[in-house]
Amino acid sequence: MTLHVVKLGSATLAHPSVFAEVAELAGRARVLVVAGGAAGIAAHYRAIGREVPLLTLRNGDEVRHCTPEEMAHLVDAYERVTLPGVRSGLAAHGLAVFAATGASGLVTATPAGPLRASVEGKARIVRDHRIGTVSSVDTARLDALLDAYDVVVLSPPVAASDGGTPLNVDADVLAAELSNALHADHLRLVTGTPGLLTDPADPTTTIADLHPGEGAAHAGGRMRQKVRAAELALRGSAEVAITGPHTLHNPAGTSRFWPEPPPRPELTLLSRAVAIPSVSHDEGELARYLVGWCAARGIDAFVDEVGNFVATKGDGPRRLLLLGHLDTVPFHWPVRWDGDALFGRGSVDAKGCLVNFVEVLASVDVPPGHQLRVVGAVEEEVSSSRGAFHVRDHYPADAVVVGEPSGVDALTLGYFGLFKLALAVRTPTGHSAGKDAVSAPDAVVDLVQRIRDDVLKLAPDALSALISMTGEQRHDHHSAEAVLNFRVPPGADLDAITDAALAHGSPTSSVRVLRRTPGYAGKRSTVLAKAFGRAFGQHGLRPRYLVKKGTSDMNTLATTWHDVPMVAYGPGDSAFDHTDEERITGADCLAARAVLADAVKHWIALTGEAG
Repeated sequence: MTLHVVKLGSATLAHPSVFAEVAELAGRARVLVVAGGAAGIAAHYRAIGREVPLLTLRNGDEVRHCTPEEMAHLVDAYERVTLPGVRSGLAAHGLAVFAATGASGLVTATPAGPLRASVEGKARIVRDHRIGTVSSVDTARLDALLDAYDVVVLSPPVAASDGGTPLNVDADVLAAELSNALHADHLRLVTGTPGLLTDPADPTTTIADLHPGEGAAHAGGRMRQKVRAAELALRGSAEVAITGPHTLHNPAGTSRFWPEPPPRPELTLLSRAVAIPSVSHDEGELARYLVGWCAARGIDAFVDEVGNFVATKGDGPRRLLLLGHLDTVPFHWPVRWDGDALFGRGSVDAKGCLVNFVEVLASVDVPPGHQLRVVGAVEEEVSSSRGAFHVRDHYPADAVVVGEPSGVDALTLGYFGLFKLALAVRTPTGHSAGKDAVSAPDAVVDLVQRIRDDVLKLAPDALSALISMTGEQRHDHHSAEAVLNFRVPPGADLDAITDAALAHGSPTSSVRVLRRTPGYAGKRSTVLAKAFGRAFGQHGLRPRYLVKKGTSDMNTLATTWHDVPMVAYGPGDSAFDHTDEERITGADCLAARAVLADAVKHWIALTGEAG
């Protein structure tokens, strides 16, 4: 599951709605909350009749004077006020919560050097403070806690590397350090203002997008630390934003921090879409961002009930669907530009394609009688293909362009189908040295080979792979399970293949179909293919026509859309799909965008003539 790190300011903890937001998030992801403590510290010090000691730094900021004596009171404030409040707020939503300060040993810091401060109006070097800089995070323990609990809550102070009393650290910076150490997917710094403002007195002046070095000029007081934390987190894999007031999701009050600007303005949406992690089952942030991008350009867009991003122009009877997908396979590394090449998960598969769809939707005029719809589907990279099945059943179309990398000068006419089996065998307990002994793994390997032989007799061009195998030994039996995957060519008889595979079931072995999606191959003579042919010619390209051995959402649509012309087109080299070298060039992306825009215009013209 993906990881969301959420820093909640102390004032935000007084808003019950934020706990409902965290609970919703915990239903689909791992969640680490970092709790701010200013309000809790103030309440605790009032309760014990003690004043909070303060220092005034040279820049005018007031900070707590964290002497060794005071650290015990700060720990008590978090453990008696702040953390119990967070725990009860989340438990009210039925969540299992682990809450502790970093002083428990989960986070360690190095003591900071002397501070230059003003004490009673006089400049002074302050040495008796316990402020630190995070130096290590016990990621193994935190990962275990995140797997065991619905929500893990951490707060300052943290353990000291010198073995002394705990060290105070800034909660926003702690959240950023934890995000980087744990390879988080998303970091939200939730505050009482609608993001970072150009005018602190005007809540409508939210700065929507920032790059490193741009936020400091607009940040004062506590907001300076949030900007510092946001920029620190950009060194990791998370997508980062300051949000508010007191909410995780406010389109009008979110300031997003992007790793770096693209080399050309026309590549901005590509750069940002790739920078937003959207691993399967965690596509919501990207979907909402694209909806906001479309809304700013007057395009009707929304997130549907299964999580698909849907944007539409026109409502005529001649409907062209541009179907991409939002999700990627898992990854952990920062997105970066290297000259004209964008390195990042999803750049090729298949955000470059989806971004081009959205950009073309924004640029093309759709005349009366036509409709152009873009869908970014969820869960394409997992077996469910939930988004594409929803598209198949709810968004009818007369022609479809699927967003998958073909290369600028190639058009994909079809894909092999997918036939996936779950196999299980059970054998009696016996010594492996016994006569005629057959272990469960041996038996499942034999079953794999027999099924493979029979399927390849029916579909000689099929490709097969054993993609997983596990075994278990108990006192009375051994068992083994495997997943066998076939890529079957268009036209293969899936019914006969299924019957042949299921025939291998027996009292000691089971064969179960996980997925059976037929292959699909379209023709070059369709109006859609001709529209692309004209576009290729217009750009001086001699096109290549492909049938790929992978599988795409085209196959899912083809299960019931039997007479709907479909092709796949998009920039990028599919050899980089799912690799740690995944990258796309801006030149390819823009060239494919131009071809696609002209192909859409030609399709509109050709279908208008036919109508």
